[in-house]
Amino acid sequence: MRAGINALTAIFLIGVLAGLALTPDGRAWLRHPTILLGDRAAASAPLPTSVAVPAAAATATVPVPATAPVVPLSARLADGPLRIGVFGDSMADGLYAGLYRELQDEPNLKVSKFSQVSTGLTRYDYVNIQARTQAQLDEHPVDVAVLLFGTNDAQGIDTGDDIHRFGTDGWKAAYGRRIDDLVALLRGRGIAVYWVGLPRMKRDSLDEQMMLINGVVEARMRALGVPYIQTVGLTSNDDGDYEAYLPTAGGRRVLMRAGDGIHMSMAGYLRMSAPVAAMIRRDAGLDRAPAPGPATPPPAEPAA
Repeated sequence: MRAGINALTAIFLIGVLAGLALTPDGRAWLRHPTILLGDRAAASAPLPTSVAVPAAAATATVPVPATAPVVPLSARLADGPLRIGVFGDSMADGLYAGLYRELQDEPNLKVSKFSQVSTGLTRYDYVNIQARTQAQLDEHPVDVAVLLFGTNDAQGIDTGDDIHRFGTDGWKAAYGRRIDDLVALLRGRGIAVYWVGLPRMKRDSLDEQMMLINGVVEARMRALGVPYIQTVGLTSNDDGDYEAYLPTAGGRRVLMRAGDGIHMSMAGYLRMSAPVAAMIRRDAGLDRAPAPGPATPPPAEPAA
């Protein structure tokens, strides 16, 4: 009896390890990478400029779904602090850490983590992000959703009717529909959505895959009218290439990447989260100086 249980346990563990090996998050977990710490000043950098979408990342030809109007963040503040949720994979875990640190001094902004490692928008047979996000929102409503997916998504999509190989037109259309469905779920609850793009990757083949995903996501955000924060420019050197050490606004070179060439150091995540925090502050009206109060009249001259 015990031998049978041990055999089943071994089979289960082999299956788990094989599943982890299928995704960058899982492989990173198996290698136990460390996230290198940095400081807020070291991660400071100018806000990113837009970059051209690679030709390989063609626009997904899916319709724009109808969504509920989203109340401006500045108007929401009248009802209390804004609840910000960060959704995504292990890259989003780091983005959450950076965004939390960026906004921790804002009493009207509360940041919470909803991300989960080894998840994505392709393998809904493993974790159905649409269903998981709905359950999370039922339990913990938010006003703002910051999303970062894609690290594990360079694999086929099984729609039930067909299996689309990564990068094909069918895959782009299926991936675009899952993006649209997720945004519709969030907007249907009146949640303001911000989508953060993937950073530059060290390995050329993986970088090409991530840039293809960025292209599909950016095209859908443009069609849906959702703010898209690209991070390729922030995480590349002056030649547009991967480099682990990048200069800050002050010119000091700081380690921005983890050893796997995929994830960021804490300084790198702060670099990625800075423009997100700036955009949320701006949209909430928290980047403006308070209006001046009524002028105080000068004191009256004493009577002679």
